[in-house]
Amino acid sequence: MSAQLDSAVEQHNAGLERFVSGYRLLPGVYDEMMDSDGHVRPHWQPFLSMLAALGSEEINRRFAAADRYLRDSGVFYRVYEDAAGIERPWPLSHIPLLIEPNEWAELEAGLIQRAELLEAVLADTYGPATLTAEGRLPAAMIAGNPEFLRPLVGVAPPGGAHLRFYAVDVGRGADGRWWVLNDRAQAPSGAGYAIENRLALSRAIPDIYRTTRVERVAPFFQAFQAELFALNKQDDARACLLTPGPMNETYFEHAYLARYLGLLLVDGEDLIVRDDGVFIRTVSGLRRTEVLLRRIDADFADPLELNAASHLGVAGLLQAVRDDKVVIVNSLGAGLIEARAMLAFLPALAPTVLGAELKISNIATWWLGRIDVREEMIEKLDSMVIASAFTEAFTDGRQGSEILGGKLDETQRQQLVASIRDRGVDYVVQEAVTLSSMPVWRDGNLQPRPFTLRLFIAKVGESWQVMPGGFVRIAESADARAVTLQRGAATADAWVLTHGPVGEATLLPTPERMQVQRASGLLPSRAADNLFWVGRYVERAEGTLRLVRAMINRSADDAAAPVIASLASLLGAWDAIVGDTEGAPAALIARAALTRGDPSGSLPYLTRAARSAASVIRDRFSPDAWRAINDLAIMIAAPLPAGPPESIIAERVEAALRIISSLSGLAQENMTQLAGWRFLELGRRIERALLTCRLVRAFAEKGAPDGGLDVLLDLADSQISYRQRYVMIAALAPVIDLVMLDPNNPRSVIFQLDRIETHLGALPRRNSTGRLSPVQQIAASIATGLRTADASKITDSLIMEIENSLMKLSDAISSTYLTNQERSDAAWEALA
Repeated sequence: MSAQLDSAVEQHNAGLERFVSGYRLLPGVYDEMMDSDGHVRPHWQPFLSMLAALGSEEINRRFAAADRYLRDSGVFYRVYEDAAGIERPWPLSHIPLLIEPNEWAELEAGLIQRAELLEAVLADTYGPATLTAEGRLPAAMIAGNPEFLRPLVGVAPPGGAHLRFYAVDVGRGADGRWWVLNDRAQAPSGAGYAIENRLALSRAIPDIYRTTRVERVAPFFQAFQAELFALNKQDDARACLLTPGPMNETYFEHAYLARYLGLLLVDGEDLIVRDDGVFIRTVSGLRRTEVLLRRIDADFADPLELNAASHLGVAGLLQAVRDDKVVIVNSLGAGLIEARAMLAFLPALAPTVLGAELKISNIATWWLGRIDVREEMIEKLDSMVIASAFTEAFTDGRQGSEILGGKLDETQRQQLVASIRDRGVDYVVQEAVTLSSMPVWRDGNLQPRPFTLRLFIAKVGESWQVMPGGFVRIAESADARAVTLQRGAATADAWVLTHGPVGEATLLPTPERMQVQRASGLLPSRAADNLFWVGRYVERAEGTLRLVRAMINRSADDAAAPVIASLASLLGAWDAIVGDTEGAPAALIARAALTRGDPSGSLPYLTRAARSAASVIRDRFSPDAWRAINDLAIMIAAPLPAGPPESIIAERVEAALRIISSLSGLAQENMTQLAGWRFLELGRRIERALLTCRLVRAFAEKGAPDGGLDVLLDLADSQISYRQRYVMIAALAPVIDLVMLDPNNPRSVIFQLDRIETHLGALPRRNSTGRLSPVQQIAASIATGLRTADASKITDSLIMEIENSLMKLSDAISSTYLTNQERSDAAWEALA
């Protein structure tokens, strides 16, 4: 038996050695997985042995499953320098960083101590300023920091703490010691992505994850969630996550964390400050919020007192803070401690403030705002890293966030020295640090890469909790110093190992914990507004596509010239094309409507607008619906291929109409039919009714071209219905009845009004009298007039009255329920 056991151990060790045989340590670099003698560190051996047992083919299959999960979940990020704002797939590196229990205990203690120090520094800076008065923190460093918010000096943070969710970037040096690289208090990102990394990896290698004793992160978020909710003073108040919007690089994380923590995702337009607090604009009226987990920079939080150019914040928010009406996490002004210049003073402050040395110190940093330090460091520039004292980028236009002194030529060095001597307060120098490495899976092998680890600390009650895990960023190249997703880095999970049993706590719903509910919570007015306009833009695009198709289908018929002229006139009237089209070939006019992006009624403009509106509320669409909207915009924006123009345009139009049809089906069959869906439908129905009215005026009234009734039936997608009821000849009254007054025709105007009345009746009423709301009264008036109308007596003036009433209805819906009334009907009013 002993011989068999020894043989199994030998086979196990041999398999592990083969698996790591190609791993080459980087010279002079501490490696997390392997010691300097080339031996796998003990706490890595079980994980690597199980991974090796899978074999390369199975490893690749499982890692591909993790990538597929992230893709299907819609996990993405943006690169700021990318003008197109393209969403990049989430770059997961599939090997986790393993941290053994004793080392984690040291990290945890050091981070809690650092959080206490930074909280004390913030409390003093915005309070008595004792540290500045004693010369321990230079006044120039505080006043020169753009994150120092003077309007909040003397204002105690509501809730009693400046820091409630703090992050710190750490790296390990060549000596094996951990060093703090940066403090993150402004709006620390990465926690939501860390959860997704954990979910993706635990699903890809569940057997290894279960066998390896990994601390769970859910208890940390449970405690933080409970703390946020406990900060509410009133039972009806909602806790919210304040986002700068969908173009932010980490917007996915904002939406994800809001769902995970049970917060309402809002932006500045969703909020309004009143004397008695901060409120959320919803379709049901104002609802109070008393807790904001902010993801916007403090300077943008209040255009009234801070950055007047900000469109992200809420006017009056600072006054609400002074009045103790809202707790902001982290407090406005907390970003002060992120400055690199602060790193130069924290180690010396710790004994004074805490009575002890820092357990984990930061990298050696010198602030050049003091003349004696400045001249000393100028002599040592060649061995140092020069960085901005307060911001990520240099204030003098230099590229990047740091400069390696040893890589400067003489001219560059002289220019830098002159700049430092001119404004030394803007610079720090730091000791050059070589980051430790960890394994990544590349080309079927393990390879070392430098990394940084972001850890998260939350204030819970009077104590601090550290998330047992983290957000790992891994450099693409082996010799990198700085690691950032904006420069091509990958991310990985961090597994904190434990000797004891692992709990199964989770914030994700499980069958036994789920409660039955059929409401989706508050609908912010901004979300309803964007749903309303997604419906309008998509319907408007469909109408334009149908006009283009009708034009192309008749382009070969010389007798259809008057019809083509009328179609072109309609396209011009709602700004789908610009310029004089008289005598122009149909294919040229159609191409212009299909490809010109500048007119506000053109197809590229409309589909971009639909995608933009949908992106703001992307979390309210299914992945399939979002892909349909995105695919439509991409297709319309793509150049037309070479070939006969009529057939190429026809193919593009048919493909686009199929996408719109699929999107309509997804909305009908996949969206929960609550308030959000109703606003999407209201936008579609109003737009379709307007379009149909204008088509009737163009092709069924006086001055209409010959064959106009057939064109009208075609554009209203009612040819088959008409032929089933009547003879082959299109007659005026039957056609008008079908497209205007028939309640059974899904394209008729009265059908749209029926649906509009139904949706309005299901929305929250703004009065308690029992009577129809003003919005319902407008819709009922239009519908009643149509229901009692005679097709033979429908006139151009009556249709124009209906159009005007529909636009009045749209304005009334906006003023009653929505927020963004900047989107104008001006292009459509030109037809009235």
